[in-house]
Amino acid sequence: EQIDNDMLNDVIEVSAPDTLGVEKTRVYLGRRNGEPVAAVLSPVSTPGYAGPIQLVVAVRYDGTLAGVRVLSHRETPGLGDKIEEERSDWILSFDGKSLLDPRPSEWKVKRDGGVFDQFTGATVTPRTIVRAVKTALEYFDANRLYLFETGQQQGDQNSG
Repeated sequence: EQIDNDMLNDVIEVSAPDTLGVEKTRVYLGRRNGEPVAAVLSPVSTPGYAGPIQLVVAVRYDGTLAGVRVLSHRETPGLGDKIEEERSDWILSFDGKSLLDPRPSEWKVKRDGGVFDQFTGATVTPRTIVRAVKTALEYFDANRLYLFETGQQQGDQNSG
């Protein structure tokens, strides 16, 4: 679905450090004809093997993932850096996933009984990203109405 609003100006800042891993996360809201289409959460942070991993998580309004990308990390070159889109297509495996597909119990790396691949010699990195993406989806699922209504109200105030 296409959006027709300016997402850079249709943005709210939320504070959910327990679920999103950072003190402040910006939520960029995508709309078409004023109706919610998608949200981009940035950053979502998770502890990696060598330090925090910062992610961008894009979620369609129906709760399916539009995409996940890594903003920054300090993971081991040749092992954990496979989370980068340039190094491997692993991060693309989240596209289209939701809290219903796979089932919540399967939001794990395969070694832990889930559906997501891990890397040889580096399970910590994919494990923590899978957990962070699932948590971001849960946050969005629980807060989607609030996020889009709050963004709309802020937008109305800004245009008046």
